[in-house]
Amino acid sequence: MSNNSNVENLSPQVIRRIAKEMSELATTPPEGIKIFINEEDVTDIQAVIEGPAGTPYANGAFRVKLVLGKDFPVVPPKGFFITKVFHPNVAKNGEICVNTLKKDWKPDLGLKHVLLTVKCLLIFPNPESALNEEAGKLLLERYDDYCQRAKMMTEIHARPPKLGKEGLEMDPASSSASTIVKGVEGPMAKKHASEKSKTIAEKKNLKIMKEKKRTLKRL
Repeated sequence: MSNNSNVENLSPQVIRRIAKEMSELATTPPEGIKIFINEEDVTDIQAVIEGPAGTPYANGAFRVKLVLGKDFPVVPPKGFFITKVFHPNVAKNGEICVNTLKKDWKPDLGLKHVLLTVKCLLIFPNPESALNEEAGKLLLERYDDYCQRAKMMTEIHARPPKLGKEGLEMDPASSSASTIVKGVEGPMAKKHASEKSKTIAEKKNLKIMKEKKRTLKRL
């Protein structure tokens, strides 16, 4: 997954379309999906998808990235889960099944369609088009074991963003939990002292997560 900008590979018309779509998605996001705007690179498309209720992914927050090829929008973007997830249609490197994203794709469909397709995958996995064969096999043959494994991976890797005292959402991809809201450096700096008091609780949580990881390896 390249971090390089893709701006030079796309026409100005397509860039304008992406910028407009991203702005609309940020203003009126689909339910359970939050867009992250990169003002320096409009082609850096990332979002957090809430794990749908009633699935093993419930209560998780899954960070995804869309990668636009030079043929976009004739060809749909590639999708990747940045957050680790146990799912038949997601490879171990995070790549989402291309056939799923190509299905029903038309050039006039936008990024919202792709993000909703990815969210639907969390509700309706497709074992027929599995990139993770182990997950696909468990889904078909031992559904309860599949759910248990997927749920445990969600608990370990997809904990939702934390909220600071001011109620600001923290960036779930950042190990330092830095705020995604710009221009709030002053108040955040003052919180360093209070962060120390959280260390003991965090260590306990870490110990619990390590125990879960050991259990996962034994499965």
